[in-house]
Amino acid sequence: MTDVLRADRAGTRRDFAAFALGALGVVYGDIGTSPLYTVQTVFAEPGIVADEVNILGALSLIFWALVMVVSLKYVVFIMRADNKGEGGIMALMALARHGARGNVRLRYAIVMLGLLGAALFYGDGVITPAISVLSAMEGLKVVAPELGRWVVPVTLVIIVALFVLQRRGSAGVGALFGPIMLIWFATIAALGVVAILRQPRVLWALDPWYGVEFFRANGWYGFLALGGVVLAITGGEALYADMGHFGKNPIRFAWFGYVSPALVLNYFGQGALLLSRPGDAQVLANPFYSLVPGSLLLPMIVLATMATIIASQAVISGAFSMTREAIQLGFSPRMEVVHTSRQTQGQIYLPWVNRTLAVMILGAVLGFRSSENLAAAYGISVTGTMAITTLLALIVARRLWGWSRWLVAVSGLVFLTIDIAFFSANAIKIERGGWFPLALGGLVFLLLTTWRRGRELVMRELKQSGLALEPFIASLAAHPPLRVPGTAVFLTANAHAVPSALLHNLKHNKVLHERNVLLTVETLETPQAEYGERSEITALGHDFYRLTLRFGFAEDPDIPAALQSCAVKGLDFDLMDTTFFISRETVVATDRPGMPLWRDKLFAFLARNASSATAFFRIPGNRLIELGTQVEI
Repeated sequence: MTDVLRADRAGTRRDFAAFALGALGVVYGDIGTSPLYTVQTVFAEPGIVADEVNILGALSLIFWALVMVVSLKYVVFIMRADNKGEGGIMALMALARHGARGNVRLRYAIVMLGLLGAALFYGDGVITPAISVLSAMEGLKVVAPELGRWVVPVTLVIIVALFVLQRRGSAGVGALFGPIMLIWFATIAALGVVAILRQPRVLWALDPWYGVEFFRANGWYGFLALGGVVLAITGGEALYADMGHFGKNPIRFAWFGYVSPALVLNYFGQGALLLSRPGDAQVLANPFYSLVPGSLLLPMIVLATMATIIASQAVISGAFSMTREAIQLGFSPRMEVVHTSRQTQGQIYLPWVNRTLAVMILGAVLGFRSSENLAAAYGISVTGTMAITTLLALIVARRLWGWSRWLVAVSGLVFLTIDIAFFSANAIKIERGGWFPLALGGLVFLLLTTWRRGRELVMRELKQSGLALEPFIASLAAHPPLRVPGTAVFLTANAHAVPSALLHNLKHNKVLHERNVLLTVETLETPQAEYGERSEITALGHDFYRLTLRFGFAEDPDIPAALQSCAVKGLDFDLMDTTFFISRETVVATDRPGMPLWRDKLFAFLARNASSATAFFRIPGNRLIELGTQVEI
């Protein structure tokens, strides 16, 4: 018995270690590559001189930003807000909506906040790969200044290769992510330790008073420098977003036990180097690579490139996952979702998202051409998402956790003050590049809200024009049409009205199947549906049934597989004897109240180009009859 318990504990420890190592490779890729450009960006701000006061002050701000935002806010506070183990802005939005049941205005505000946060995330998804890979390649200029002309071309080649490989999935490469990042963090920590030992007085920056002195000495320029300091915490959102993949404890352990110490040591190492070589333009231009001995510079560039590719991969995979969740929750048109692994459901590839991200990222590299220029564009989307995450988490704390008003108010005051300060410092840089992620986020927000509002208008029109179901069934019983063998499944969004596909079938084919099932698919505000809530069957009489299938927002709705599981509830299906009927709505834009005409036309365009419901629900094409109908909005 003792041996069994020891084996179980050993297995648990191995699993925990594996998850912690996996978190290093996926969760911490973005924040782990921030030392490449953070200190350099702070001292690139106009008016910030690299003297002792400013060096210690900047390091103090970076250290306490990591403590307050990443360690305290995300790791301790926000990671408590798990939606059945899942995290991320969409999961948090669904959780907050659940807590606001009964309050229509609050639920609407939560949806708008969540969609705005998701939209800003896509802006971050464009900037992160561009600035990460560019900053790694800029090490070539440290090796030899004449190599600087190759930075942008090599960056473009790496990004193109990264997106071309997406269709093959990340399973094979993913096994290398953890060990590579393990080496990366050990290396940057060692570089930092060597520099700190030469200038140990840099450790004075642990005192938060040096941060205060930084603002006192620099005034307005010190506030603007927060736009560079915030780069140290970019990627902190990933700790929460990837919680469902690795679990809270492995992520927390990796942060406190390995990642956080390595980052702090490297930042302080860069500061120590600046203190020991005051006025050195080469060090000031790239303090990270200046830490590296000349003989190790090329290997370090290779390692940094691998680390930035991992950081980019994590953001791209996050964009795929968030898009699928948006589709499931009804905020985005359906798109083709390709599964790249038979073993892991979460490894997906969305071709349309992949192509769009690739074009945008390549455009960002060609337009900004350096990590310093991109830094101004980077912070605004990240800080906007962080502030929205804080607001949604506070709603969850009040509505679901039962926190008192004063505790919510104090927490909000602390965290939102930091978020708003960082956001404001970046908002001032809109004309220097901050407009780029804001424009991307605004476009995505427009698309998400237009799709949601358009679907509401379509549903309203269908309900107003639909016939009541129960009287219709009674009239069929009184005047029965010809019935043919088999089962007909009619997909409908309104479970209490007659599906238009059923009416068209009766009108044109003059027949009715022996058994008719009115199927409605619902997406829950949880990542996975519980076994008992996955299906609900109601007998309507005369061989009519109302069937509701429920899926979580992180699941793929597979209707044929779900129908097979209905046998235990008394409704069995022979798929070879089942015909699926679906009504495909053609949206016609009009000047009716609801949305401006231009948004009606935009929604109609999105609807025409959306993936078909049959492919999305995995309905076999040889068992499908699709009937068209026009809907005016």
